[in-house]
Amino acid sequence: MVKVLFVCMGNICRSPTAQGVFSQEVQARGLQEQISVDSAGTHAYHVGEPPDARARHAAAGRKIDLNPLRARQVETTDFERFDYILAMDRENLDSLLALCPGPVNGKVKLFMEFAPELAENEVPDPYWGGARGFERVLDMTEAASRGLLDYIKKHDLGLRD
Repeated sequence: MVKVLFVCMGNICRSPTAQGVFSQEVQARGLQEQISVDSAGTHAYHVGEPPDARARHAAAGRKIDLNPLRARQVETTDFERFDYILAMDRENLDSLLALCPGPVNGKVKLFMEFAPELAENEVPDPYWGGARGFERVLDMTEAASRGLLDYIKKHDLGLRD
């Protein structure tokens, strides 16, 4: 089982959106028995809360249900449990690297590394903006999710399309 963790600051906007988008892509390709997905935040601001209502609304427009998700904070055991720990931006990447108890062996990365065609390194935080920001996050996470899944299929599962 390949385990993927998406991480943003509060785990109510970007990382649960990435979790929902990537989970949908995993299911669409019939790989839910081989890949597990979760999300977390580097801060405990919203632990136990559902994703932001705007994130849930935007995701629902693309038939992605974020309602069951609840925010949690990254734990040191996550660095052992997950194969991929993907930060939404450099600030959270730096926070993850500071939290990591030992060598990460390349498992902590920026999520957007898997969408080089977008030429953007970070998923912007839509929290302080309007609905368009949440749509942009969905667009970006869809592109990066496709790239990540192709990478996992090739490098971890030995599958080809």
